[in-house]
Amino acid sequence: MSKKPALPLWTILSPIVAWLAYFGSSLNLGIFYTFFLAAVLIAAVLAAVHHAEVVAHRVGEPFGTLLLALAITVIEVALIVSLMLTGGPDTAALARDTVLAAVMIILTGIIGLCLLVGGAKFKEQVFSLPGVSAALVTLTAILVLTLILPNYTTSKAGPEYTPTQLIFVAVVCLVLYGAFVMVQTIRHRDFFLPPDADGDEEVHAEPPTNKIALLSTFLLLLCLGIVVLLAKALAPDIENAVINFGAPKSLVGVIIATVVLLPEGLAAYHAARKNRLQTSLNLALGSALASIGLTIPAVAIVSILTGMTITLGIDMKATVLLLLAQFTIMLSLATGKTNILQGVVLMVIFMVYLFTIIAP
Repeated sequence: MSKKPALPLWTILSPIVAWLAYFGSSLNLGIFYTFFLAAVLIAAVLAAVHHAEVVAHRVGEPFGTLLLALAITVIEVALIVSLMLTGGPDTAALARDTVLAAVMIILTGIIGLCLLVGGAKFKEQVFSLPGVSAALVTLTAILVLTLILPNYTTSKAGPEYTPTQLIFVAVVCLVLYGAFVMVQTIRHRDFFLPPDADGDEEVHAEPPTNKIALLSTFLLLLCLGIVVLLAKALAPDIENAVINFGAPKSLVGVIIATVVLLPEGLAAYHAARKNRLQTSLNLALGSALASIGLTIPAVAIVSILTGMTITLGIDMKATVLLLLAQFTIMLSLATGKTNILQGVVLMVIFMVYLFTIIAP
């Protein structure tokens, strides 16, 4: 009789130690404790990746990748809303900056890295074109409506929507994202499955038991929660380091968004290295859709209930880079096959994005 897979001990202890360390973060224990917090944060991220893969293997594609995307987005929304409520008017552009950073990191950084390592190891990788096309069509519409269109409406001065426009766009985002999830999980689920799973040992490996999957789900939530809390606790230290380095404060949002997206990014990277590019793209594009399609409605509700003003429209530099990233992604994923070149191009765009933040 084959032995059912069990969870490694470090993946169970990591979130517990991280939570205990977080409660000591308010005691101002010095620089060494700050480095310790950063270390347990990385351990929690790695544990989250492991538990996400366990749950995904149990529930199957595309539900596993959808679960991780939704979990991370809920945490991201909670972080943005909490900072908005405590930061007041100074956080008017926080949602925009965070969403833009998350989308650029996913489209150019995560997908670029996956195509790069996959192309280097396997030369060519294949994926299901209909599923990726559905995600890109939906993502393009949401990106333009939320980040670009506010610059050109005339009912209110500046890159902002009126409350009525904000409600309408929030509803549109929910409709588009809801339609995508229905297509992904019910109507055309086969669009998001690997075109050929033969030879993938992990597909045929024995799935974890229900008990292990439930434990991993609980530990995954613990990991995601502490990742965001530790990122928030470390934000002042990160901000001071950025200022001392002489970089703009907007870089802080990119750093925090990177930390929040690390579990999903590492999971996508591991899948690409195992020649499961479909899983990588499901993770990345699903996360980008959830990030913007659920975050904007959430902050819109907060804005309307509290009377706070939120700025959504991005400047021309960010618009050019975002459209370049979206256009390049659509060309790179237009044939159902990828190689190392697409990964190099996307990674270069990601580096340009980071460079123009540090040296605008």
